[in-house]
This record gives sequence, structure tokens and C-alpha cells, in this order.
Amino acid sequence: MNPHPAALLHEATLPTPLGPVRIRVADEGLCLLRFTDAAGHGADHAALSKASGRAVTEAGHPLMDRVRGQLEEYFAGRRRAFDLPLLLPGTDFERRVWHVLRQIPFGLTRSYAWVAARAGCPGGSRAAGGANGRNRVAIVVPCHRVVFANGDMGGFSAGVWRKQWLLELEATGRPPSSPRPSFIPCAS
Repeated sequence: MNPHPAALLHEATLPTPLGPVRIRVADEGLCLLRFTDAAGHGADHAALSKASGRAVTEAGHPLMDRVRGQLEEYFAGRRRAFDLPLLLPGTDFERRVWHVLRQIPFGLTRSYAWVAARAGCPGGSRAAGGANGRNRVAIVVPCHRVVFANGDMGGFSAGVWRKQWLLELEATGRPPSSPRPSFIPCAS
């Protein structure tokens, strides 16, 4: 049941150096930020609309401007943390994982095992990986900072090349000049 029957999901496509992202915001916060060619992109849109019972509009919303501004600062290497309200529907475990992801320091990576342990599920690397993959708010909830314990990159629904680019941006503080940057190994 929708607790906000008159509420809307406001939607827009924003350009980024890595391709367009689709965002959705509600009065309560940002609920979707996905590259338009990412795996699961269409399913996320449908699931959010259905679960919320809210109509979708392309009409503007004040939060859109904040998201746009903070993304521009991030991609220019001038923002290390996001200050945005979030609306993240999910299971208790998924929300714990997404909270842990937001605690990973800018410029560092952590393993799926590290995330699982801090989300209250030691030994639950695969479960943490699944929750990581269901994150609908890329970059702001930094799922790209999670790699395998052996340092291998792991997956990323928007493409591993984007994950590498984001990690290099964060490691160096400036946008990479190459679309295929070198990999920054896992810190722990």
C-alpha cells in the first residue's frame, strides 16, 4: 500500500562522462540512479513503479537539481561524499548492506566478505554480493567499491570498465583520461 497516494516519482536522464544515467526521486529521496544501458535497468524502473504505487512524471523536482549538481562535482573530482536523502526499498539485509556500502571510504575498496561481516552476516559473501547487485542507486551508494577478496574486480551491472573508471577517479581525485583505466587493488 502506498503511504503517499498523491506522491509521484520524478524521472530524468542526466549526462555523465560514462554515459547517461536515469534518475528517479520522490519527496523522500533519491530512489534510482542507473546507467541507461546497465543490466536490469528496465526491471528496476518497473519494480519501483509497481512497488511504490506511484505515478511517474518527468516534471522537475528540487532534489533533481541537488542530484545533478553533486554528480557533476563527483565526476569533476571535487566531491568525495554525497549529501542526498535516499529512498531505498529492500529487505532488511539489503538495507544493511547498502548502509555498509556507504561507509566504505572514498578511494578505497573492500571485499564482499568485509561487507557481509559488517552487515551482520559473516560468511555471507554471496548474499552480500547479491544485495550489492540489487543496489538501485549507483555511485551514491558506492557498490563499485566492492571487489573479490583476492583483489579481482568482480562484476558491475553497468560494465566493469565503468567500475574501473570510477575507482581510478576516486584513487587519483581527477577524471581518468582513458576509458580503460588501471585497476586499484582491494585495501582489505
